[in-house]
Amino acid sequence: MGEYRKKCMQNKLRSKGSAFTLVEVLIVVAILGMLAAVIVPEYKNHTQRAKEASAKESLQILRTTIERYALDHHGVPPGYPLDDPWYMPDFSTFYRTLAKRQQYLSKIPANPFNGMTTATMIADDQPFPAEADGSSGWIYKPAAKQIRLNQPGTDSQGMAYFDY
Repeated sequence: MGEYRKKCMQNKLRSKGSAFTLVEVLIVVAILGMLAAVIVPEYKNHTQRAKEASAKESLQILRTTIERYALDHHGVPPGYPLDDPWYMPDFSTFYRTLAKRQQYLSKIPANPFNGMTTATMIADDQPFPAEADGSSGWIYKPAAKQIRLNQPGTDSQGMAYFDY
């Protein structure tokens, strides 16, 4: 029995020496915290820049599509019911003429910042708003064939999203 007890004590001593101490664990946690402090802001910057690039690309696609539609419909941009500019433009007509039949777009691109695909329509006699309010994905004035990102704030270069 004495031999068995001796081996058990040796195993206990060995296992105690192989565990991490509290100081070692705290050092590892501190190092991980410092790495996170460096990596997280860099990741956020990349995410922000990706959204900005996506917004610019979506605007380019929408602007090109609006021009193409107008060329195909005797200069009348999408959004007017029955392609008649005497009617008040509305989003359902804009959506239906561009994306529902998938002749011009498979779908209206989403605003990468708020995820919305809707557009605030500006009537022919109304001025374009001075700034974005974020209530929809896009702001569109068919009479001027202008579409803008409906996102308040500025990008990583200090340019207003609304001015893209």
